[in-house]
Amino acid sequence: MDRKIPLVILAIVIVVSALAILTPGGRQADSNPKLPWQITVRADGATEVFGLVLGQSPLSQASQLLQQDPTLSLFRSPEGEYAVEAYFQRATLSGLRADFVMTLAVDQNNAAAMFDRGLRISQLGSGTKKVELADADVQQAMASTIDLITYIPSADLEPELISRQFGEPTQKLDDPEGPQHWLYPAKGLDIAVNPESKEVFQYIHPQRFDALIQPLQSQQPES
Repeated sequence: MDRKIPLVILAIVIVVSALAILTPGGRQADSNPKLPWQITVRADGATEVFGLVLGQSPLSQASQLLQQDPTLSLFRSPEGEYAVEAYFQRATLSGLRADFVMTLAVDQNNAAAMFDRGLRISQLGSGTKKVELADADVQQAMASTIDLITYIPSADLEPELISRQFGEPTQKLDDPEGPQHWLYPAKGLDIAVNPESKEVFQYIHPQRFDALIQPLQSQQPES
């Protein structure tokens, strides 16, 4: 009898967590919810999630959806590669609060010119340099398509709840420096499951999934 108590407690935790996620603060559930596990792979192969189609939907659509203007930043790595990102802090969608980071599809030559026009340059610990976009480039960024979505929920999700909502992953990879990654390549989804912190969800076009996880695969020990 005593051995069953932990299982009962675990079941209660999962149910309570699910209810808190689906109807936080007692608010009425969204009639057309856009939840992180509602992922559609369209006929053209693109992933649709949160009402956005990766590689097709512009950033302006995400801004309207989340009812928030993003913070736009442009990064240059030590290797000279550029990335334009839009950050939505503590946005609420379908009753769930989370941070969204969206990487935009901007070609490298264009990004380099935007970097030169950038404001308030700073250097991160990794050696990457960061600038805020100049006003002249903000409109262009808002019209750019979303290439990658990083979703960080406010709630710390239990692995059992993730498995129930997303299904079992195709593969699990351990990150030598942190969480375990649950991989869903057919959906273009990588979930970093961290028992010590919040989970991180990354959504990308399934055809580009290998490029997303290649750095992680390169760190795996040889069998």
